[in-house]
Amino acid sequence: VQLMESGGGLVQAGGSLRISCAASGNIGSINVLGWYRQGPGNKRELVARITRGGSTNYADSVKGRFIISRDNAKNAVYLQMNSLKPEDTAVYYCNDYYNANAWGQGTQVTVSS
Repeated sequence: VQLMESGGGLVQAGGSLRISCAASGNIGSINVLGWYRQGPGNKRELVARITRGGSTNYADSVKGRFIISRDNAKNAVYLQMNSLKPEDTAVYYCNDYYNANAWGQGTQVTVSS
């Protein structure tokens, strides 16, 4: 199953954005999906993950602001980002948490102050 990110853009601090991850096949075959990000000069980090059943975990830096969700019927995973901060600026990626595939191009999110 290949994954492709979309929906990034430029947003002002305090704003919201929803990014999407579309699967080429049955996303339900992936037990745990993760959203990751890599900011300028930083290592790639896990932002949030969601199990097939809908259980979620978040990095402390986004807890209470970001919401991960998945729609197995639409073969998609989403990341709703609220109260965005300049430090959220990064390229965002989705991937299989336990069996990572080659990383895609990601989607750029830029938060202006």
